[in-house]
Amino acid sequence: MGCLGNFIWFVFGGFLTGLSWALAGLLWCITIVGIPVGVQCFKFASLSFFPFGKEVEYGGGAVSLIMNVFWILLSGIPLAVEHILFGCIFAVTVIGIPFAKQHFKLAKLAIMPFGSSVR
Repeated sequence: MGCLGNFIWFVFGGFLTGLSWALAGLLWCITIVGIPVGVQCFKFASLSFFPFGKEVEYGGGAVSLIMNVFWILLSGIPLAVEHILFGCIFAVTVIGIPFAKQHFKLAKLAIMPFGSSVR
């Protein structure tokens, strides 16, 4: 379902969620201190555009935990709420359940982006 799923995803909401991640990255890159956070946002924007066939692994240490706390307070909550709302909308139908699962995967990533990697 990788190629077809990614195409349908992109048309029905993936474009908007990817733009949300890119906008967050752009806002973080305005400051010099926030550039590493912005780069992370751009990585996850590409995942948000085409999430099928990709897995997220979580790990990290104390620095990742501290960065995740700052992230949640400043940018993570709006992105997570967006993905949860889209996921609930897609979960209403049987056909939308795979897309809802991708939104919930991205909502978890919106809460804890640091220390995670995409493969």
